Amino acid sequence: MSASLSVRAVVQRDDFELAVTMAVAVGEVVAVIGPNGAGKSTLLRAVSGLLPLTQGRIEIGGRVVDDPEFGVLVPPEERRVGVVFQDYLLFPHLTVLENVAFGPRATGAGRKQARTTAGRWIDALGLTSLASRRPDQLSGGQSQRVALARALAGDPDVLLLDEPMAALDAGTRIDVRAELRDHLRDVDTPTLLITHDPLDALMLADRILVLEEGRVTQQGVAVEVARRPSSTYVAKLLGLNLLRGTAHDGTITLEGGGLLSATDRDAAGPVLVALRPDAVSLHATEPHGSARNVWQGRVDGVEPIGDRVRVSTVGPPAVMADVTAAAVSELGLVPGTPVWLSTKATELEVYPAGATPAH
Repeated sequence: MSASLSVRAVVQRDDFELAVTMAVAVGEVVAVIGPNGAGKSTLLRAVSGLLPLTQGRIEIGGRVVDDPEFGVLVPPEERRVGVVFQDYLLFPHLTVLENVAFGPRATGAGRKQARTTAGRWIDALGLTSLASRRPDQLSGGQSQRVALARALAGDPDVLLLDEPMAALDAGTRIDVRAELRDHLRDVDTPTLLITHDPLDALMLADRILVLEEGRVTQQGVAVEVARRPSSTYVAKLLGLNLLRGTAHDGTITLEGGGLLSATDRDAAGPVLVALRPDAVSLHATEPHGSARNVWQGRVDGVEPIGDRVRVSTVGPPAVMADVTAAAVSELGLVPGTPVWLSTKATELEVYPAGATPAH
């Protein structure tokens, strides 16, 4: 599959520098995640044409739209880019049909052709019964579909989604995320998704690119990034424990103290260890079961998460454990409580430090 969006970008803004190389293929969804200030919005603005590159090159649909070395800078209105903003930015005085028709009108289509094209996308996204409504008569999910229809009706070479779930409440977000996933699968437009929500990235994207301090720290298929995070930021975002150490013959000597036994005896040298909190058990006394990894610790924090309770501990190693509310009561878990921790060797995901899955 050839890339319809190719980015080799360096953007210098005051004391911040974004340096990214990436590509998005036809029909592919790539999610860009990262903390605030990582450069996500800078990347989106560069692709859309709102922010020129300092160095590098951007190609959209095989057309060079920004290359400072050769003096190429195509303005935003001449780039075939469809954007869905986090607040949707629908025109309040226009109907759904008129809002969607604005997409093709903006690319030069006549009024009749624009309305015909808009009608097709309104039907495709299940908005037919809403065509005559205005934005203030729509729900959050309906508004998002209208914004998506407007972006797609302009026949873009690339689709940019800027925090598309941010304006929705938690309950609505679940249904709308599923709808959006289905719609994106039905179009061939390469899509760049900017989000801070790991669920958006995991459910909507084929690949994930992690930005931290203007640099790509990890990229790969969504399931691989989730299974093998390469930075503390990604691990925390996904709710995983991430430990660093040195492996030799199945034993991992952890930075900061502590040893873990792994099933992989071939791993050697600097490694990362990913461990799910629900794979860690807490005990009042030293356990004598099948778990090969047992150590003493102390409770540092207790926080309800859904139907479970996340217990932060200090060790070494310091890890999070997810337990039931009943276990919290039975073990008397409060900050300062001494505990024993255990996990099976089979629960450890061990991989070379610095290994980033290739795109």
